[in-house]
Amino acid sequence: MAALLRLLRDVKRELMEALRHYPLLCCLLVTMATVTLLLNRYIHVLMVFWSFLAGVVTFYCSLGPESLLPNILFTIKPRHRQQQQELFPLGHSCAVCGKVKCKRHRPTLLLENYQPWLDLKVHSKVDASIAEVFELVLENFVYPWYRDITDDEACTDELRTTFRFFASVLVRRAQKVDVPAVFADKVMKAAMKHIEVIAKARGKVRDVESLQQVALEEYGADLHVALRSRKHELLYLRKLTELLFPYVMPPKATDCRSLALLLREVMAGSVFLPTMDFMADPDTVNLMVLIFVDDSPPEEASESPSALVPFLHKYADVSNKKSSVLQLNLKQIRDQQDLLFRFMNFLKQEGAVHVLQFCLTVEEFNDKILVPELSDAELQRLHGEVLHIYETYCLDESVDKISFDPFIVEEIRNIAAGPYEGVVKLQTMHGLFEAYEHVLSLLERVFTPMFCHSDEYFRHLLRGAESLTKNSKSNRNTLKRGETFGISRIGSRIKGVFRSTTMEGAMLPPSAMIDFDDDVVEEATVVLEDDCPAELVSAAGTTRNLSAWSITIPYIESYDDDVKKEKVPVFCIDVERKDRRDAVGHETEQWLVCRRYPEFYVLESKLTEFHGTFADAQLPSKRIIGPKNSEFLASKREEFEEYLQRLLQCPELSNSQLLADFLSPHSIESQFLDRMLPDVNLGKIFKSVPGKLIKERGQNLDPFLQSFFNSCESPKPKPSRPELIILSPTAENDKKLSNNLFKNNANLSQVSERRGDCHASLDPRVHGMYDYAMYVGRVVFRVSDWLHHVLAAGRILFKHTFEAFMDQNMQSKLEQLLQEHRLVSLITQLRDAVFCENSEQRSGDDKKVRAKKTFDEMMKYLPDFVEKCIGEDAKYEGIRLLFDGLQQPLLNKQMTYVLLDVAVCELFPELSEEVMEATVM
Repeated sequence: MAALLRLLRDVKRELMEALRHYPLLCCLLVTMATVTLLLNRYIHVLMVFWSFLAGVVTFYCSLGPESLLPNILFTIKPRHRQQQQELFPLGHSCAVCGKVKCKRHRPTLLLENYQPWLDLKVHSKVDASIAEVFELVLENFVYPWYRDITDDEACTDELRTTFRFFASVLVRRAQKVDVPAVFADKVMKAAMKHIEVIAKARGKVRDVESLQQVALEEYGADLHVALRSRKHELLYLRKLTELLFPYVMPPKATDCRSLALLLREVMAGSVFLPTMDFMADPDTVNLMVLIFVDDSPPEEASESPSALVPFLHKYADVSNKKSSVLQLNLKQIRDQQDLLFRFMNFLKQEGAVHVLQFCLTVEEFNDKILVPELSDAELQRLHGEVLHIYETYCLDESVDKISFDPFIVEEIRNIAAGPYEGVVKLQTMHGLFEAYEHVLSLLERVFTPMFCHSDEYFRHLLRGAESLTKNSKSNRNTLKRGETFGISRIGSRIKGVFRSTTMEGAMLPPSAMIDFDDDVVEEATVVLEDDCPAELVSAAGTTRNLSAWSITIPYIESYDDDVKKEKVPVFCIDVERKDRRDAVGHETEQWLVCRRYPEFYVLESKLTEFHGTFADAQLPSKRIIGPKNSEFLASKREEFEEYLQRLLQCPELSNSQLLADFLSPHSIESQFLDRMLPDVNLGKIFKSVPGKLIKERGQNLDPFLQSFFNSCESPKPKPSRPELIILSPTAENDKKLSNNLFKNNANLSQVSERRGDCHASLDPRVHGMYDYAMYVGRVVFRVSDWLHHVLAAGRILFKHTFEAFMDQNMQSKLEQLLQEHRLVSLITQLRDAVFCENSEQRSGDDKKVRAKKTFDEMMKYLPDFVEKCIGEDAKYEGIRLLFDGLQQPLLNKQMTYVLLDVAVCELFPELSEEVMEATVM
């Protein structure tokens, strides 16, 4: 009874609540019930009204905000995302056995990990545009300092291959991203949150100038980490670049720390940072808005599409260049027993030694099968070998399985399963031969390059260098000057790359570049000029008085450098020798010597090493950064002339071989072209003392010994270069970070300076293009309640239809954008923005004109019926709000980095967690 009373009280409470909220409906129900009771004889008529009322109630109760009708536009079919073809029909399969999930072989054997450009083709014009961008990266950020070190292109060729790998991975992954779906979901959701922040900030300020600062504060804790300061922005790009390295660089490439740091600094500081600045520039944003709202028909291509070419093949192709002396082919490996042994060890480590074994087995089998007349015993033995080949290398359950085409496996299986007499068919069948060619190609193209970069190979080089060095020591007296051994020279350079040349003026033989035995003392090497009538440098025992020489530098000349393929400016030194007139009876001799700018500093370094510093003879500070053209050398001509004249007047240099060689046109050409100034090797210094004494012939022993002892101490700043100008990393970073438009971003140096929680939070129920349109109408244009209710009712009927239409429209726009001529134009604009810093900048008036045009086009973009629905004032205020938000550079950069994070997470979903951690570091 008590339960019944509680139930009645609950029903009464619900009825009173319904009466309070829906008085009109309750009044209608009471009226209908009363009429039905009073006019019950007309019940058949009143049932019509009751049925209609029941239908309305049922429809209202059964349908809710999530009840949506399907797409009613039958012409728009659902777009099914086609599965992108993998690099190989078997997908991500092992290069050896072909299995998708290979447990035997190492993951590094996946061919797609080494060659992501396989079967990837693009139009030749697009390929050329991308290659031009990468080449500009080298020309602007690598070659300016790399050419001062070496003219060898091996390192830059590796960089080109790395760039190709990087671009191929991006293209491969981009093909798998559903761009319209990502835009309609994550991109629009981020844009809605950005718009809400701007709308809230606009309500708190009176002028547009304060909008940006208030909006940044409104973001609070959700402000992107790159917006704290320019330093944080660069650190974020570095961190993001390092995260991407394992995915966009060849396997094991990041093991080379110097290469990884070089690419990180080039890409983060010199490519990504300027690109982000360009994308966030309000003038650039206005241009993109104009392109988006432009309803004119797209420009058609003026030329037919170009041919499809392998992606960046021509750019990274080094086949027409001189190969590295360290690069081997399979034939060279097999011809050397030690190399073959190390190659087999390498294959064993990679789990692929059976690949080489198959090759050797088939070669041995072919030698036997090609015998004209075979006995039954030989046929049975050969048939057993075929059966062994099939069971070992063709069966799926075999641990040594190698992936062959099905028809090859079928041919070998038929011979193995048939009678032994049928083995002779292999003399004319192509199956086994093609299997051999496949394995040989695998060894040549995949495993041999891997071996040439392995520790096994370099251990072989060093071991060969050591053995050849011992032989060179035992036969040192029989070697002529200039004789070298190939491997010995390579090994000695590897082992002695940081050891210095210790004898003044001497070019040490290769055997002198390696470690010495304890009982061996370095012998003196005297540099002698060619024995000719015009001999300029005295032979052993002949006196020389450089103080009697006179020099001038009358002009600057340019000569063609055969290596760099360009003109190089040089100092032309006019030398006049007067110290041989009385002794030999010759007249005064005069000649001309050409020396490059770096050669003077190599001379100064070597003279300082052997004789100490000269306070009255100093070169000006060396220019590290900047061009060294003819105009620059002409400005330094008098200083360099005075430097040489003062050196000639130094008593301790009156018989110096180094200075004489520098002024001699017959000196060894590479003596003053050292790419790096050598470090001090104390062990070699002590062992080379006799050679130094013999070389200097006892002259000036006191100052020489004093400088020798000084060289054994820790290096001190050289007074000869008091004003050496070297841009430190800090100074270079400050130069990169300097930007007049973005200043120091939000200027939040510490994490603690960030505000609290973000006040803008998008309703999770807002999802899809229709919902975003309603959200913009409510937040930006302040639509009236009745219109909002109509849109909410229309959402049930038209949401899926509208979103299907928008999806098809965006897919069409994307296809138009990816047309060849538009893609080339887009790449060209990005190239000009990043690399053409010296191009004419747009003036402030031009930017204002574009901004005004952008606002006008945005006003015209909305149809007239929208203006009638929301009102002219609401339309103007809404467009003005959006336009003002686009003119704030820091707000644009916030949105740019949010979109960058979205793009990275879509392209590299395995990095989603790491990217989120980087944004809150």
